[in-house]
Amino acid sequence: MSTIFNSKRWLWIIPYLFLTPWLIGILVFSMIPILTSLYLSFTNYNFVSSPDWVGLKNYLTLFNQDPQYLQAIKVTFTYVLVAVPLELMFALALALLLNKGIRGLGVYRALYYIPSLIGGSVAIAILWQQVFGEHGIVNQVLGYVGIDMPSWVGSPDYAIWSIIFLKVWQFGSPMVIFLAGLKQIPQDYYEASSLDGAGRVKQFIHVTLPILSPIILFNAIMQIISSFQAFTPAYIISNGTGGPVNSTLFYTLYLYQNGFGNFQMGYASAMAWILLIIVACFTGIIFFASKKWVHYED
Repeated sequence: MSTIFNSKRWLWIIPYLFLTPWLIGILVFSMIPILTSLYLSFTNYNFVSSPDWVGLKNYLTLFNQDPQYLQAIKVTFTYVLVAVPLELMFALALALLLNKGIRGLGVYRALYYIPSLIGGSVAIAILWQQVFGEHGIVNQVLGYVGIDMPSWVGSPDYAIWSIIFLKVWQFGSPMVIFLAGLKQIPQDYYEASSLDGAGRVKQFIHVTLPILSPIILFNAIMQIISSFQAFTPAYIISNGTGGPVNSTLFYTLYLYQNGFGNFQMGYASAMAWILLIIVACFTGIIFFASKKWVHYED
């Protein structure tokens, strides 16, 4: 055996031997389930009987005969297009504040990162349900200033906003990445722009944002992908129904209802593949548009 591997002709196989456990893992736990779900998306499958091939029926039904599916898309798009920009702006604002060199930076950074670690948990979603309830903390505070609000989670007009606020509250991860990027900006740029008469606002627009644009791109893509996959907050706050009046019927929640509630696994698989295409399209559009606003040092 040692003689075989000592031959230069067989050296190419050594890296693949080390990659074998990973290759087996990605094949068994990723590729096979992905290809299986693609096959099931063209079938009628209910866990009990064998899959029955129906062709494009599941996809046609989604867009032509299922108004709840279109509502799920509307709710999810609203969530993504509102929550992600707000979260990134809030994260960048706090990163700029922490970049001022305040004492105890590590403590503040850890405290602000905690929501990102626990924000997707069931316990936080339950707590959020209580905070935005009819007699929750938010309504109590608003009541002190004379604003009378109904239950946020029980109102079709405000339920989605309670979940959006939860997403914005999970700003810790992009904030830490923004802070790391801000630390890498040379102070010479600010000193040179200051000598040219640029104030703080112009420095932010013409120095900070262009240099930070690759990190903004990265954070935007990561947060958009995670937002399309949001499930736990909508499930807990609506008690698994997507209510009130389907106002929190997220795409993933409706997928779960079809797959594990109605046992329409073929239908749910079709939904999953459409979601994959939607996320890929969003990512592709952002990458294409990034040529206009993302600037690299080279």
